[in-house]
Amino acid sequence: MEAQPLKALGAVVFDLDALADIESAGHRPAFNAAFKQLGLDIEWTAARYRQLQALCDERRRVAAELRKRGVSSECDVLAELLVDEVCAAKEMIIDETILDADIAPRTGLVDLITEAFGAGIAIGVVSSGRHSWVEPLVRQLVGEGIVSTIVTADDAPGANLYRAALADLGAPAQDSLAFVGSQANQRKAAAAGLATVLIDGDDTVDTPLRVADCQRVHDKWLVTSRPSAA
Repeated sequence: MEAQPLKALGAVVFDLDALADIESAGHRPAFNAAFKQLGLDIEWTAARYRQLQALCDERRRVAAELRKRGVSSECDVLAELLVDEVCAAKEMIIDETILDADIAPRTGLVDLITEAFGAGIAIGVVSSGRHSWVEPLVRQLVGEGIVSTIVTADDAPGANLYRAALADLGAPAQDSLAFVGSQANQRKAAAAGLATVLIDGDDTVDTPLRVADCQRVHDKWLVTSRPSAA
């Protein structure tokens, strides 16, 4: 007889970077276009960009690249202005190109979302990107009418996006699960009280892709996260 869940899943929140490889397929080409636009002889390969992702802030990635190429030093004021220019150009470019970029959902995740939606589980998506392109991209990846809430840094500046998404969904953290695309976002989801599944790296998914498997992951987290009896 199949074991009953400790708490039935009420919501699943997806980091957009877990849903698709936005960094490599969206942000990296936009940065390369920005470098070219500003006359900089820099082109980030997938491998180089992956290496730079150890730095969680885009400005730090650009600054590190400029220093590596001898364009600037650690305390170079002009370099700070150049970093500003690169990041501003990149933001304009990604706004214009992201919906036409070669971005596909990671294998199996749309099927999982569809199954969860059919089971009455609320679906949310969070992203540090701009709402103006995140919302249409989510619809493009997943379809219309499936995701209940999309929360970006535009919607909740300075807030924990996972906590904001749960508030919109009306779902307690202990009844929910998050799929995250980086260790940094895993820490943010955990800080919001969520059980997490990390999808990090190439376009592969070594995670549960059925609701029943997600429920088991959540149950295991509930057991291990409970305080020990005195």
